[in-house]
Amino acid sequence: MNYKFKIGDSKVLESREALDGTMIRRRRVTADGKYRFTTYERIEMPNLMVKKRSGEREAFDRDKLATSIRRSVGKFLNSELEVEEVVEKAMDILYEYGTETVTSEQIGEAVLEVLSEMNEVAYVRYSSVFRKFKTLDEFEEIIRKQREKAATRKGGNICA
Repeated sequence: MNYKFKIGDSKVLESREALDGTMIRRRRVTADGKYRFTTYERIEMPNLMVKKRSGEREAFDRDKLATSIRRSVGKFLNSELEVEEVVEKAMDILYEYGTETVTSEQIGEAVLEVLSEMNEVAYVRYSSVFRKFKTLDEFEEIIRKQREKAATRKGGNICA
């Protein structure tokens, strides 16, 4: 759809923080009152470059990452906000490296780190796609490691 209005011609109806204060969501209405829409504001960080497995370099694309997460984990994340939260937390991890270029492996590992804390099934699904599992043994191994981590977090013993 193509609407013929400008954000500058609109009035803010409501503003609220979203995603742990990293973004502001604003509900707006056009000056003539015909259209309502939502805008999001976030702090603009320096652009990351991604060094792909093939050796090519390209600009980091958060939408591409969100799409890959959605495709990999299916409906194991409850909402679009949860997908956005995974992307945001993964990006925080990537910026902590302090470099302008990250590898696709680092991106995948950052997503896995976030998912391991959020949703075990989503973690296993993303892991299987990212690490290109070919056997059931690989699934069993990642599940075993997740169970060990969970038991360690709870301070419990692992029973085999």
